[in-house]
Amino acid sequence: MSLRITTLAERPEFASALWEMDHSWRVFMFNDPIADLFYPIAATDYADYVLVADDDAEPGRMVARACMIPFPARDDELPDDGWDGVIRQGWLARKLDRPLDAVSALEITVRKDLLGSGVSPAMVAGMREHAARLGFRELVAPVRPNQKHLEPHTPMTEYAFRPREDGLPHDAWLRVHVRAGGEIVKVAPRSMVIPGTLAEWREWTGLPFDRTGPVEVPGALSPVYCDVAQDHAVYIEPNVWVSHRLS
Repeated sequence: MSLRITTLAERPEFASALWEMDHSWRVFMFNDPIADLFYPIAATDYADYVLVADDDAEPGRMVARACMIPFPARDDELPDDGWDGVIRQGWLARKLDRPLDAVSALEITVRKDLLGSGVSPAMVAGMREHAARLGFRELVAPVRPNQKHLEPHTPMTEYAFRPREDGLPHDAWLRVHVRAGGEIVKVAPRSMVIPGTLAEWREWTGLPFDRTGPVEVPGALSPVYCDVAQDHAVYIEPNVWVSHRLS
């Protein structure tokens, strides 16, 4: 496959199809309220931070997208609220006209029929190269380990730093980042917070949500906490901060 990776600003014809690509995301993942500060304006306000890819064999048909967001750098550690945090900080800084001197990856989505074909590493490389072109010295990423959902009760602090015999991370998606030059920094324990009524969670998952306590949801990295008496459930997803130093 010969990928052509460009920004949405360079290929605005992809804007209408940006969110229509066949994907493997679970429904509940689209219900983080903080996402509304980025995705509705991604094709306009952040077009130079969205990468789109097509294949020479099928020009004009999207293969993958990758989203980044600039945000204000902080002197202390990367935020514990990870994905939510960089979106919120980036949005506020734009509104208040404050410097946007750091950049974070938000997601890479590959067309479902092309998963495992090597597109994801190419998109990571594309993000690194584009962030460097924009003048950033570091690209950070609140990474969502793609095999963690198989161990929802394992603490992320244990899972993220688990090595294989060759020293690379146990998780396949973390390995992609490390092989690309990334370094695992820390866990973001509350990177995404997705609240909902029990009716909403039933609609999103097809599960009954009829008992108070932790509920294992397919695709979730940790259990969703259900409170029947209060008629709500909350998913708090931990992610893993990875730093890509750019030269």
